[in-house]
Amino acid sequence: MLTARCLSDDPLAHLEAAGHVCVLKDAFDFESPSEIANLILAEDCEAALALHLYRGGRLLQGHRIPFGVIFGGTDVNEDANQAEKNTVMGRVLEEARFAVAFTESMKEMAQAQWKARQISLAVTSAVPVQPHAKGKIYVQSQGIATTPNAAFNWNTFLQRSEINQSADNLHIFLLICGLRQVKDPLYLVDAFSAWHQEEPNVYLVIVGPEVDPVFTREVKAKVKRAAGVRLIGEMPQEDLHAVVKNCFAVVNSSVSEGMSAAILEAMDLEVPVLARNIPGNAAVVKHEVTGLLFSNPQEFVHLAKRLVSDPALEKEIVVNGREYVRMYHSWQVERDTYQQLIRKLEGSTED
Repeated sequence: MLTARCLSDDPLAHLEAAGHVCVLKDAFDFESPSEIANLILAEDCEAALALHLYRGGRLLQGHRIPFGVIFGGTDVNEDANQAEKNTVMGRVLEEARFAVAFTESMKEMAQAQWKARQISLAVTSAVPVQPHAKGKIYVQSQGIATTPNAAFNWNTFLQRSEINQSADNLHIFLLICGLRQVKDPLYLVDAFSAWHQEEPNVYLVIVGPEVDPVFTREVKAKVKRAAGVRLIGEMPQEDLHAVVKNCFAVVNSSVSEGMSAAILEAMDLEVPVLARNIPGNAAVVKHEVTGLLFSNPQEFVHLAKRLVSDPALEKEIVVNGREYVRMYHSWQVERDTYQQLIRKLEGSTED
Protein backbone atom coordinates (compact mmCIF):
# COMPACT_ATOMS: atom_id res chain seq x y z
CA MET A 1 0.00 0.00 0.00
CA LEU A 2 1.31 3.46 -0.96
CA THR A 3 0.18 6.26 1.34
CA ALA A 4 0.41 10.01 0.86
CA ARG A 5 0.22 10.97 4.54
CA CYS A 6 -3.45 11.68 4.15
CA LEU A 7 -5.18 8.77 5.82
CA SER A 8 -4.95 6.46 8.77
CA ASP A 9 -3.76 2.90 8.07
CA ASP A 10 -7.23 1.38 8.62
CA PRO A 11 -7.47 0.01 5.03
CA LEU A 12 -4.21 -1.85 5.71
CA ALA A 13 -5.66 -3.39 8.87
CA HIS A 14 -8.77 -4.47 6.98
CA LEU A 15 -6.71 -6.25 4.31
CA GLU A 16 -4.45 -7.94 6.84
CA ALA A 17 -7.50 -9.16 8.71
CA ALA A 18 -8.59 -10.93 5.51
CA GLY A 19 -5.28 -12.81 5.42
CA HIS A 20 -3.30 -10.60 3.02
CA VAL A 21 0.34 -9.80 3.72
CA CYS A 22 0.74 -6.04 3.30
CA VAL A 23 3.69 -3.66 2.96
CA LEU A 24 2.98 -0.03 3.90
CA LYS A 25 5.10 2.63 2.20
CA ASP A 26 4.96 6.43 2.08
CA ALA A 27 4.70 7.78 -1.48
CA PHE A 28 6.94 10.70 -0.50
CA ASP A 29 9.81 8.23 -0.02
CA PHE A 30 9.87 7.40 -3.74
CA GLU A 31 11.16 9.67 -6.50
CA SER A 32 10.42 7.54 -9.56
CA PRO A 33 8.38 4.55 -10.78
CA SER A 34 11.62 2.57 -11.13
CA GLU A 35 11.99 2.60 -7.35
CA ILE A 36 8.48 1.17 -7.10
CA ALA A 37 9.45 -1.51 -9.63
CA ASN A 38 12.34 -2.52 -7.37
CA LEU A 39 10.01 -2.63 -4.37
CA ILE A 40 7.49 -4.80 -6.25
CA LEU A 41 10.25 -7.21 -7.22
CA ALA A 42 11.88 -7.29 -3.77
CA GLU A 43 8.60 -7.85 -1.92
CA ASP A 44 7.06 -10.08 -4.63
CA CYS A 45 3.96 -7.85 -4.66
CA GLU A 46 0.89 -9.19 -6.47
CA ALA A 47 -1.35 -6.11 -6.16
CA ALA A 48 -1.30 -2.58 -4.79
CA LEU A 49 -3.57 0.03 -3.22
CA ALA A 50 -2.66 3.71 -3.51
CA LEU A 51 -3.87 6.46 -1.22
CA HIS A 52 -4.15 9.68 -3.27
CA LEU A 53 -4.72 9.48 -7.01
CA TYR A 54 -1.72 11.64 -7.94
CA ARG A 55 0.92 11.17 -5.26
CA GLY A 56 0.40 7.44 -4.85
CA GLY A 57 -1.39 6.40 -8.03
CA ARG A 58 1.07 7.82 -10.57
CA LEU A 59 3.84 5.63 -9.15
CA LEU A 60 1.89 2.44 -9.89
CA GLN A 61 1.34 2.95 -13.60
CA GLY A 62 2.82 0.47 -16.03
CA HIS A 63 4.04 -2.13 -13.52
CA ARG A 64 1.65 -4.83 -14.71
CA ILE A 65 0.20 -5.49 -11.29
CA PRO A 66 -3.45 -4.71 -10.61
CA PHE A 67 -4.12 -1.79 -8.29
CA GLY A 68 -6.87 0.29 -6.75
CA VAL A 69 -6.82 3.88 -5.53
CA ILE A 70 -8.40 5.84 -2.70
CA PHE A 71 -9.00 9.54 -3.30
CA GLY A 72 -7.31 11.67 -0.68
CA GLY A 73 -9.17 14.94 -1.18
CA THR A 74 -6.48 17.27 -2.48
CA ASP A 75 -6.16 15.12 -5.60
CA VAL A 76 -9.77 15.88 -6.60
CA ASN A 77 -10.09 19.32 -4.99
CA GLU A 78 -6.69 20.83 -5.84
CA ASP A 79 -4.46 18.74 -8.13
CA ALA A 80 -7.25 18.17 -10.68
CA ASN A 81 -7.14 21.90 -11.48
CA GLN A 82 -3.59 21.60 -12.81
CA ALA A 83 -3.61 20.36 -16.40
CA GLU A 84 -0.52 18.14 -16.20
CA LYS A 85 -1.58 16.46 -12.95
CA ASN A 86 -5.14 16.11 -14.25
CA THR A 87 -3.86 14.21 -17.29
CA VAL A 88 -1.70 11.92 -15.16
CA MET A 89 -4.57 11.17 -12.78
CA GLY A 90 -6.91 10.42 -15.67
CA ARG A 91 -4.47 7.79 -16.89
CA VAL A 92 -4.11 6.37 -13.38
CA LEU A 93 -7.87 6.11 -13.03
CA GLU A 94 -8.08 4.41 -16.41
CA GLU A 95 -5.60 1.75 -15.34
CA ALA A 96 -6.96 1.28 -11.80
CA ARG A 97 -9.37 -1.58 -11.15
CA PHE A 98 -11.37 0.53 -8.71
CA ALA A 99 -11.35 3.85 -6.88
CA VAL A 100 -12.82 4.81 -3.51
CA ALA A 101 -14.34 8.21 -2.71
CA PHE A 102 -15.31 9.22 0.82
CA THR A 103 -18.49 11.02 -0.23
CA GLU A 104 -21.01 11.12 -3.07
CA SER A 105 -19.93 14.68 -3.86
CA MET A 106 -16.30 13.58 -4.19
CA LYS A 107 -17.37 10.77 -6.52
CA GLU A 108 -19.38 13.22 -8.64
CA MET A 109 -16.44 15.64 -8.84
CA ALA A 110 -14.11 12.87 -10.00
CA GLN A 111 -16.57 11.59 -12.57
CA ALA A 112 -17.08 15.11 -13.92
CA GLN A 113 -13.32 15.79 -14.09
CA TRP A 114 -12.35 12.70 -16.03
CA LYS A 115 -15.48 12.43 -18.10
CA ALA A 116 -14.59 15.90 -19.40
CA ARG A 117 -11.10 14.72 -20.23
CA GLN A 118 -12.52 11.67 -22.00
CA ILE A 119 -14.74 13.91 -24.20
CA SER A 120 -11.77 16.15 -25.00
CA LEU A 121 -9.66 13.17 -26.07
CA ALA A 122 -12.50 11.75 -28.14
CA VAL A 123 -12.76 14.99 -30.13
CA THR A 124 -9.08 14.87 -31.11
CA SER A 125 -8.72 11.12 -31.69
CA ALA A 126 -10.25 8.68 -34.13
CA VAL A 127 -9.58 5.84 -31.66
CA PRO A 128 -12.50 5.09 -29.30
CA VAL A 129 -11.73 6.36 -25.80
CA GLN A 130 -12.89 4.34 -22.79
CA PRO A 131 -14.44 6.18 -19.84
CA HIS A 132 -11.91 6.62 -17.06
CA ALA A 133 -14.28 6.67 -14.12
CA LYS A 134 -17.46 4.94 -15.25
CA GLY A 135 -18.42 2.11 -12.92
CA LYS A 136 -15.10 2.24 -11.07
CA ILE A 137 -15.76 4.66 -8.22
CA TYR A 138 -17.25 3.35 -5.00
CA VAL A 139 -18.35 5.53 -2.09
CA GLN A 140 -17.13 4.46 1.34
CA SER A 141 -16.87 6.96 4.17
CA GLN A 142 -14.02 6.59 6.62
CA GLY A 143 -14.74 4.11 9.38
CA ILE A 144 -13.89 5.39 12.84
CA ALA A 145 -12.66 3.50 15.89
CA THR A 146 -10.92 5.47 18.66
CA THR A 147 -8.60 3.97 21.25
CA PRO A 148 -7.49 6.60 23.80
CA ASN A 149 -4.61 5.61 26.05
CA ALA A 150 -6.16 5.13 29.51
CA ALA A 151 -2.78 5.75 31.17
CA PHE A 152 -2.18 9.07 29.41
CA ASN A 153 -1.33 11.92 31.81
CA TRP A 154 -3.08 15.13 30.75
CA ASN A 155 -1.21 17.32 33.24
CA THR A 156 2.12 16.07 31.89
CA PHE A 157 0.97 16.94 28.38
CA LEU A 158 0.05 20.46 29.49
CA GLN A 159 3.47 20.90 31.09
CA ARG A 160 5.13 19.65 27.92
CA SER A 161 3.08 22.23 26.03
CA GLU A 162 4.29 24.93 28.45
CA ILE A 163 0.77 25.61 29.66
CA ASN A 164 1.22 26.33 33.34
CA GLN A 165 -2.36 26.69 34.52
CA SER A 166 -4.78 24.49 36.40
CA ALA A 167 -6.46 22.07 34.01
CA ASP A 168 -9.82 22.86 35.62
CA ASN A 169 -9.86 26.41 34.27
CA LEU A 170 -8.46 25.75 30.80
CA HIS A 171 -10.10 25.60 27.41
CA ILE A 172 -7.73 23.81 25.03
CA PHE A 173 -8.57 23.98 21.32
CA LEU A 174 -6.74 21.26 19.42
CA LEU A 175 -5.69 21.53 15.76
CA ILE A 176 -4.46 18.18 14.40
CA CYS A 177 -2.66 18.32 11.06
CA GLY A 178 0.53 17.63 9.20
CA LEU A 179 2.50 20.84 8.77
CA ARG A 180 1.84 21.62 5.11
CA GLN A 181 0.20 24.55 3.40
CA VAL A 182 -3.07 22.84 2.43
CA LYS A 183 -3.80 22.32 6.15
CA ASP A 184 -3.30 26.06 6.78
CA PRO A 185 -2.34 25.74 10.47
CA LEU A 186 -1.50 29.46 10.71
CA TYR A 187 -4.97 30.56 9.54
CA LEU A 188 -6.30 31.16 13.06
CA VAL A 189 -3.09 32.00 14.90
CA ASP A 190 -3.36 35.82 14.96
CA ALA A 191 -7.04 35.87 15.86
CA PHE A 192 -6.62 33.20 18.53
CA SER A 193 -3.59 34.94 20.03
CA ALA A 194 -5.59 38.16 20.36
CA TRP A 195 -8.39 36.24 22.08
CA HIS A 196 -5.88 34.62 24.46
CA GLN A 197 -4.66 38.04 25.51
CA GLU A 198 -8.25 38.87 26.50
CA GLU A 199 -8.88 35.48 28.11
CA PRO A 200 -5.61 33.82 29.21
CA ASN A 201 -7.26 30.45 29.89
CA VAL A 202 -7.83 29.65 26.18
CA TYR A 203 -5.06 27.97 24.20
CA LEU A 204 -4.64 26.67 20.67
CA VAL A 205 -2.43 23.58 20.50
CA ILE A 206 -1.29 22.41 17.05
CA VAL A 207 -0.29 18.74 16.89
CA GLY A 208 1.14 16.90 13.90
CA PRO A 209 4.12 15.72 11.87
CA GLU A 210 6.57 18.01 10.06
CA VAL A 211 5.59 17.14 6.48
CA ASP A 212 6.95 20.18 4.58
CA PRO A 213 10.34 21.23 6.06
CA VAL A 214 10.29 24.76 4.62
CA PHE A 215 6.72 25.44 5.72
CA THR A 216 7.44 23.86 9.13
CA ARG A 217 10.10 26.49 9.78
CA GLU A 218 7.55 29.21 8.96
CA VAL A 219 5.00 27.67 11.33
CA LYS A 220 7.52 27.34 14.16
CA ALA A 221 8.64 30.94 13.79
CA LYS A 222 5.05 32.23 13.78
CA VAL A 223 3.91 30.12 16.73
CA LYS A 224 6.95 31.13 18.77
CA ARG A 225 5.79 34.75 18.62
CA ALA A 226 2.09 34.01 19.21
CA ALA A 227 0.72 34.21 22.74
CA GLY A 228 -1.58 31.34 23.62
CA VAL A 229 -0.53 29.10 20.72
CA ARG A 230 1.58 25.98 21.11
CA LEU A 231 3.12 23.48 18.67
CA ILE A 232 3.60 19.80 19.50
CA GLY A 233 5.13 17.15 17.25
CA GLU A 234 3.60 13.93 16.01
CA MET A 235 2.17 11.63 18.68
CA PRO A 236 1.23 7.92 18.84
CA GLN A 237 -2.42 7.49 17.86
CA GLU A 238 -3.61 6.24 21.27
CA ASP A 239 -1.96 9.22 23.00
CA LEU A 240 -3.44 11.60 20.44
CA HIS A 241 -6.90 10.17 21.05
CA ALA A 242 -6.37 10.75 24.77
CA VAL A 243 -5.43 14.38 24.08
CA VAL A 244 -8.58 14.79 21.99
CA LYS A 245 -10.70 13.32 24.77
CA ASN A 246 -9.25 15.80 27.28
CA CYS A 247 -9.34 18.95 25.17
CA PHE A 248 -12.28 21.35 24.98
CA ALA A 249 -12.73 21.28 21.19
CA VAL A 250 -11.06 20.06 18.01
CA VAL A 251 -10.40 22.58 15.22
CA ASN A 252 -9.93 22.11 11.47
CA SER A 253 -8.66 25.06 9.40
CA SER A 254 -7.73 23.27 6.16
CA VAL A 255 -8.01 24.85 2.73
CA SER A 256 -9.01 21.45 1.33
CA GLU A 257 -10.11 18.15 2.88
CA GLY A 258 -11.30 14.83 1.59
CA MET A 259 -12.74 13.65 4.88
CA SER A 260 -11.02 14.67 8.10
CA ALA A 261 -10.40 11.69 10.37
CA ALA A 262 -9.58 14.11 13.21
CA ILE A 263 -13.08 15.63 13.00
CA LEU A 264 -14.74 12.23 13.03
CA GLU A 265 -12.56 10.94 15.85
CA ALA A 266 -13.43 14.01 17.93
CA MET A 267 -17.12 13.31 17.37
CA ASP A 268 -16.60 9.68 18.39
CA LEU A 269 -14.82 10.82 21.56
CA GLU A 270 -17.67 13.23 22.36
CA VAL A 271 -15.66 16.40 21.81
CA PRO A 272 -17.15 19.39 19.93
CA VAL A 273 -15.75 20.37 16.53
CA LEU A 274 -15.16 23.76 14.91
CA ALA A 275 -14.28 23.41 11.23
CA ARG A 276 -13.52 25.72 8.35
CA ASN A 277 -16.47 25.89 5.96
CA ILE A 278 -15.10 23.99 2.96
CA PRO A 279 -16.87 21.21 1.02
CA GLY A 280 -15.00 18.31 2.65
CA ASN A 281 -15.78 19.57 6.15
CA ALA A 282 -19.34 20.63 5.39
CA ALA A 283 -20.00 17.06 4.20
CA VAL A 284 -19.61 15.78 7.77
CA VAL A 285 -20.23 18.85 9.95
CA LYS A 286 -23.74 20.25 9.93
CA HIS A 287 -23.60 23.74 11.43
CA GLU A 288 -25.00 23.94 14.96
CA VAL A 289 -26.01 20.26 14.76
CA THR A 290 -22.87 18.08 14.64
CA GLY A 291 -20.40 20.96 14.96
CA LEU A 292 -19.74 24.59 14.08
CA LEU A 293 -18.56 25.90 10.70
CA PHE A 294 -16.60 29.15 10.30
CA SER A 295 -15.64 31.08 7.18
CA ASN A 296 -12.96 33.41 8.60
CA PRO A 297 -10.82 33.75 11.76
CA GLN A 298 -13.12 36.35 13.30
CA GLU A 299 -16.12 34.05 12.93
CA PHE A 300 -14.11 31.24 14.48
CA VAL A 301 -13.42 33.32 17.60
CA HIS A 302 -17.08 34.35 17.81
CA LEU A 303 -18.24 30.72 17.60
CA ALA A 304 -15.55 29.50 19.98
CA LYS A 305 -16.60 32.08 22.58
CA ARG A 306 -20.21 31.03 22.10
CA LEU A 307 -19.30 27.38 22.64
CA VAL A 308 -17.36 28.19 25.82
CA SER A 309 -20.28 30.16 27.27
CA ASP A 310 -23.11 27.84 26.19
CA PRO A 311 -22.93 24.37 27.81
CA ALA A 312 -26.29 23.42 26.31
CA LEU A 313 -24.98 24.00 22.78
CA GLU A 314 -21.83 22.04 23.57
CA LYS A 315 -23.86 19.10 24.87
CA GLU A 316 -26.19 19.10 21.87
CA ILE A 317 -23.32 19.13 19.37
CA VAL A 318 -21.52 16.33 21.21
CA VAL A 319 -24.59 14.08 21.33
CA ASN A 320 -25.43 14.67 17.67
CA GLY A 321 -21.82 14.21 16.53
CA ARG A 322 -21.46 10.92 18.36
CA GLU A 323 -24.72 9.61 16.88
CA TYR A 324 -23.68 10.73 13.38
CA VAL A 325 -20.41 8.78 13.56
CA ARG A 326 -22.17 5.68 14.85
CA MET A 327 -24.69 5.80 12.01
CA TYR A 328 -22.51 6.75 9.03
CA HIS A 329 -18.90 5.89 9.84
CA SER A 330 -18.95 2.28 10.93
CA TRP A 331 -15.49 0.74 11.07
CA GLN A 332 -16.97 -2.71 10.36
CA VAL A 333 -18.78 -1.51 7.23
CA GLU A 334 -15.53 0.03 5.99
CA ARG A 335 -13.76 -3.28 6.62
CA ASP A 336 -16.37 -5.23 4.65
CA THR A 337 -16.11 -2.80 1.72
CA TYR A 338 -12.32 -3.01 1.38
CA GLN A 339 -12.28 -6.77 1.78
CA GLN A 340 -14.79 -7.00 -1.09
CA LEU A 341 -12.95 -4.50 -3.30
CA ILE A 342 -9.60 -6.19 -2.89
CA ARG A 343 -11.04 -9.28 -4.59
CA LYS A 344 -11.02 -7.24 -7.80
CA LEU A 345 -7.21 -7.38 -7.61
CA GLU A 346 -6.79 -11.05 -6.81
CA GLY A 347 -5.52 -13.63 -9.26
CA SER A 348 -5.36 -11.26 -12.20
CA THR A 349 -1.75 -10.18 -12.66
CA GLU A 350 -1.69 -11.65 -16.17
CA ASP A 351 -4.99 -10.05 -17.30
